[in-house]
Amino acid sequence: MVDKEFCMSSYLVFRYIIDDNKDFAHNIFHRGYWLIDDSKKTTIKNSLDIDEAIRKKIDILKSKTRLGLLLSGGMDSGCLASYLQGCSAYTFRFENGFGSDEIKRAEYYAGKWKLKLHYIDIDWEGVTGCIDKLMTTKGAPVHSIEPQIFLAAIQAKVDGVQTMVIGDAADYVFGGMDKLLSKDWGYEEFKKRYTYINPSDVLLNPVDMDFAFRKYRVSDKINYISLMHEYTDIESFASYENAFHTAGLNYEDPYESLKMAEPLDLNRIRNGESKYLIRELFRMKYPEIPIPEKIPMPRPVDYYFKDWNGPTRPEFRKDIDLNRLTGNQKWQIWCLERFLNIIEQ
Repeated sequence: MVDKEFCMSSYLVFRYIIDDNKDFAHNIFHRGYWLIDDSKKTTIKNSLDIDEAIRKKIDILKSKTRLGLLLSGGMDSGCLASYLQGCSAYTFRFENGFGSDEIKRAEYYAGKWKLKLHYIDIDWEGVTGCIDKLMTTKGAPVHSIEPQIFLAAIQAKVDGVQTMVIGDAADYVFGGMDKLLSKDWGYEEFKKRYTYINPSDVLLNPVDMDFAFRKYRVSDKINYISLMHEYTDIESFASYENAFHTAGLNYEDPYESLKMAEPLDLNRIRNGESKYLIRELFRMKYPEIPIPEKIPMPRPVDYYFKDWNGPTRPEFRKDIDLNRLTGNQKWQIWCLERFLNIIEQ
């Protein structure tokens, strides 16, 4: 079913199209993502369980395919590096020294585990050179991380890698979204906090997405854990899937096939121990260095859009206050407009 207004608003609020039956235009079908059923996941009680499960997973993969690792400076991929000795690893390098601390930690992990580290240089020309292909494959505008993941996948294929190992799912399985888990939210305040861009702020014909939050409403509160398990997981996992699918490279996320035996200990997370089981695993692997605090995958969107003048298509308001928008929000609007131009060609 074609419903361009719905799809535009859904992308702005959630960064993906939450209704699999709605698309931007005829002959444009957005690719969805289906989560692994919990019955097929390995139950985890502690960090030793994580260690054993990932080791088994990686050993099986090593016997079947040539592996590479998407390596950042964070805990998740740092832990994965310990199982991939001798493999190639890929880390992003940006112009103007952006993300240099991440690179230093990635270099440390690679050195300790004797990984062959490759740098993927990311600039605006590289991003715009692949963005249309990524959007056409997805049938929708994309997340700002997708171009750089795609570029890493293309280089890995050249190097002979057959399957890339990633660590994206650790945040969603083990309580890494500490800002969203920081308190028990009221319904309206969580909806405002979770919404990436309010469609009414930028679109002439916005569609109210309250219905998507409302099914998780509990009186004046909200079951944000269940909401995140659906919307956050799908949005993030789909971004990686689309990038690798478009590049034609297999990938595996060992964390995605795990589940916790007990509910998240929110007190630990709210007292500074996000992903406490992954922290314990990291201490096992790197007792000699401090645990790095969680940061999103680097991408210099603030730099890219510092002089951007905003959208010009008729679907957008003419009075958008660009000064109030973050770089990632500007990316979303720019990407949406570019996608609309593509599908009308």
